[in-house]
Amino acid sequence: METRSDRVALVTGGSRGIGAAIVQRLAREGVRVAFTYVNGKDKAEALVRKLAESGANAFGFQADNSRPGEITAVLEEVNHTWGKLDILVNNAGIYIGKPFAEHTLEEYEQTMAVNVRAVVEACLHAARRMENYGRIITIGSNMADRVAAPQGTLYSMSKSALIGLTKGLARDLGPRGITVNLVQPGSTNTDMNPENTDHADFQRSLMAIPTYGKPEQIADLLAYLINPASGFTTGGVFTIDGGMNC
Repeated sequence: METRSDRVALVTGGSRGIGAAIVQRLAREGVRVAFTYVNGKDKAEALVRKLAESGANAFGFQADNSRPGEITAVLEEVNHTWGKLDILVNNAGIYIGKPFAEHTLEEYEQTMAVNVRAVVEACLHAARRMENYGRIITIGSNMADRVAAPQGTLYSMSKSALIGLTKGLARDLGPRGITVNLVQPGSTNTDMNPENTDHADFQRSLMAIPTYGKPEQIADLLAYLINPASGFTTGGVFTIDGGMNC
């Protein structure tokens, strides 16, 4: 496996929250990082500037994971720019929370398109183009294993699909030394699920360690999974949720 400074990564949904923490951690590891974003061009550009000031090599690409082909186009651009792909982090996701009877089939299609189909699309590209001994890491959710409150049916269903994808793909790519793992965060302090709301108090009440996680803690776990020392770790599902699901 190549040294850390030689590696190239793509992180989907990397301009904010957990994704931005992952991008910054990869950059500190010496990885050349590209990331995607849908909205928030200002945040994406600010992140690229911040990384450039520290000497890191990073690019942001606007891409909508709900649209077939867009993530593939970004991956092709990464290959064109840097000549390869060593690390794929499927982080982008959406949550549409409401009582199940109020959902529409369009919301189902949107949820599955972003949370599942786009991940499969990115993994297909990686399976064909990734360097041997590469890393594929998907960010799922602890809600794949336990749904502690109503209004999360579509989200939890979509995140559960990632478990089967991870385990099957680990078998398919194992002969090439490519590891495939799933990280399932619980309540993490981001703008999608801030720690200072009434609903956050309910989430803390379910945890063994009653405090929200930090995006950097998720990125720390991912840093191990991209490390050469993790070469024997594949098909794993790593839940990091303060003990909510224990």
